[in-house]
Amino acid sequence: MQNIKSLILDMDGVLWHGETPQPGIDKFFARLDAISMPYVLATNNAMRVASQYTEKLARFGVKVDPDQILTSSEATASYIEHVHPTVETVYVVGESGLKRAMKAQGFKVIGPEQVRNGDSAEAVVAGLTRDSLTYELLAMGSRLLNEGSLFIATNVDATYPTETGPLPGAGAIVAVLEVSSGRSPIVIGKPNPHMFEEALRRLGPAATGAAMVGDRLTTDIAGGNAAGISTVLVLSGVSTEEEIETSGIQPTFVVRDITDLGEALANR
Repeated sequence: MQNIKSLILDMDGVLWHGETPQPGIDKFFARLDAISMPYVLATNNAMRVASQYTEKLARFGVKVDPDQILTSSEATASYIEHVHPTVETVYVVGESGLKRAMKAQGFKVIGPEQVRNGDSAEAVVAGLTRDSLTYELLAMGSRLLNEGSLFIATNVDATYPTETGPLPGAGAIVAVLEVSSGRSPIVIGKPNPHMFEEALRRLGPAATGAAMVGDRLTTDIAGGNAAGISTVLVLSGVSTEEEIETSGIQPTFVVRDITDLGEALANR
């Protein structure tokens, strides 16, 4: 790990499971500060915006600036603004974090009632949706896609890690819209390049020598490898040692958890 100069850190499965922090999370960040290691936290989770993650980290005894946190909801809003500047209205299949990110970027957000009453949207944006998921929400999203709206997914993770084990992720929601519309989405989150480009931009000069730290081979590690940076798989989340042995996606380094990672970086 001698050549690692900065980190892009996944959150779910790396720093916590649900509302349970990984043991030693405060000491891990204290170590990074002690060795002056720049970092950006980058998550495919679109349920929160950066300010909500700073609050969550504070509860775990960690202080992180919002500018150091990149969520797929905010990356998605930024992508639409810069790549599809004619979009003014978006239909959101997602939770409050995704809606907040869209509104913060200046988009009008509509829901199924407005579509039912004849309103339209230039883009349908889909992410993980739990308590607010209804047939009507999916049906009106499918209607817009069939009418030609852009189809954008925050991520297509099949699952996300929780204290009780993996549960259906955004990919399960997106799949319903894909099947019902016959359309494939533009995907913003890892392993696609949009998240990595933004994370490396935020690291600035420290992007040279960056390493992606994550718990999932198919997103964190695959995306980091494609971006041409070092990758570190932590075994505290989704992917296992058995999967590494049979996968065509190989990390540069493998560690047990963030405690081991912190020790390895500090003792170089």
